[in-house]
Amino acid sequence: MANQSNDPKRRALGRGLESLLPSKPSAPVAPAPVAAPVPAEPTGKAFEISVEAIDRNPFQTRTVFDDAKLDELAESIKASGVVQPILVRPGKDGRFTLITGERRWLASKRAEMKTIPAVVREVSDVQAMEMTIVENLQRVDLNPMEQARAYWRLSQEFKMTQEQMAQRTGKDRATVTNFLRLLKFPEELQVHIEKGELSFGHARALLALEDKDAIAAATQKVMALHLSVRATENFVQTMLHPEEKKKEAKVEPPMDPNVREAQDQLRRSLGLKVQIEDKNGKGKVIIEYSGIEDFDAIITALGNEAKN
Repeated sequence: MANQSNDPKRRALGRGLESLLPSKPSAPVAPAPVAAPVPAEPTGKAFEISVEAIDRNPFQTRTVFDDAKLDELAESIKASGVVQPILVRPGKDGRFTLITGERRWLASKRAEMKTIPAVVREVSDVQAMEMTIVENLQRVDLNPMEQARAYWRLSQEFKMTQEQMAQRTGKDRATVTNFLRLLKFPEELQVHIEKGELSFGHARALLALEDKDAIAAATQKVMALHLSVRATENFVQTMLHPEEKKKEAKVEPPMDPNVREAQDQLRRSLGLKVQIEDKNGKGKVIIEYSGIEDFDAIITALGNEAKN
């Protein structure tokens, strides 16, 4: 992570694209040597396009895919074809550029399919970039840092407010805010979030420390001890308010049995909370009352005791 640029918009969004728009599944397609004719103007319908006539999405910066999952998808495509079309836009010299569906396209090539069903859509570079980012944010398998960087790009490159981003991605505004806060996490430690070694909840708790050195030290301890999110929150609070925690952890010296017996007798007699603080035969008796009736009961009891 340390060798990457500090500019989040130059960093990978991470995940490949799936279908952007819901569409009716097309029938399974067997390998075909020649693609069906594609109209000059986009129609919104799916057409068979040669897999070799399609170029990667220039706004999709993910370069690493899970080979095992691609192999599984390729085997499925061999058996049943591509169920949901990919989305492309017209390029130069009869070629097309991906907008969504890169995994299906790569798996189709791995399955040695000649064509793939695709919907052709005419969009600008700006629209394609925005669609790519929003589609990425709607995926459930993005790690928290990938989502944070995607939201950052929407805010910087498309000048979207947090409210607008929430509406476009189907999230609530607080979620958008929390993801953007992750960009304050030390860059060299963000890899732990990307790898799943730290969860979104862990990162949020650690960010309360604010100081980067403190966050780094706390992160190492949290990971070494495998602390839960709740334990991490408590640990952070201990770092933020050490004196309060010391008071809570202070061990009270054992009470003299005779003093404890006197304390219990007063509690039973008055029916109130009584505490005796004794040190070498000196101290004080604290009687708590919650109303005028309790107070009168204390006065009456003490008065009767004085008469006796």
